[in-house]
Amino acid sequence: MNAYEMIKNEIIIGKLPPGKRLTEEALAERLQVSRTPVREAIKQLESDGLITPFQRRGYVVREFTIQDIRQIYNVRALLESHGTSEAALYRTDEDLEKIHNKNLAYEKAINELNHEDIYSIRSLQQANQAFHEEIYKATKNEYLMSLISKVVVVPLIFRSFYWYNESQLMRSLDVHNTIWKAIENQEPERAKIAMQEHIYQGRDDVLKQLSDPELEIWKENMQ
Repeated sequence: MNAYEMIKNEIIIGKLPPGKRLTEEALAERLQVSRTPVREAIKQLESDGLITPFQRRGYVVREFTIQDIRQIYNVRALLESHGTSEAALYRTDEDLEKIHNKNLAYEKAINELNHEDIYSIRSLQQANQAFHEEIYKATKNEYLMSLISKVVVVPLIFRSFYWYNESQLMRSLDVHNTIWKAIENQEPERAKIAMQEHIYQGRDDVLKQLSDPELEIWKENMQ
């Protein structure tokens, strides 16, 4: 991994938690690299919305407010449900096979999940992301894919998987299966509704988790 990927991964898994101050010097020392790749990584991370400038010197890992979360997930629901509808209309047999394979990989990641291992949780989150991305590739709509990539805030999704219990994971897999079948059968409205409900459920789960003070322990465990 390059400097950007290493820093982004540490933000996602909580090794660099929300509110953490970052400087070029400290990051270069942490990663054992020169400051040049760190400087480029910081520019990209700021563009991604994962870090923000801090008092004219350095940066902080972005903290998401309840309003931020609602707005992010509401926009995701609009864009991703539309993308899933388009995928149902325009997918090829090859697209369908790829989506199915990504869903099988997601199921495998669930079955192999170790909740005590943050890297196992990261693998699960990546498998979920790969399933969603494969759907949007099937739209052949680069503008839509670009917009979706800007509102999929991976640290929030990672946290939801950190908190998910077995029944929530199986519910997520069931919805994935419903979405895949709707795309297979070229049922755009069914696919759209299933994805919209899936995103809204994710939003509600994150908001519920953030309101539970007992779950704040995740920050301590991740650092």
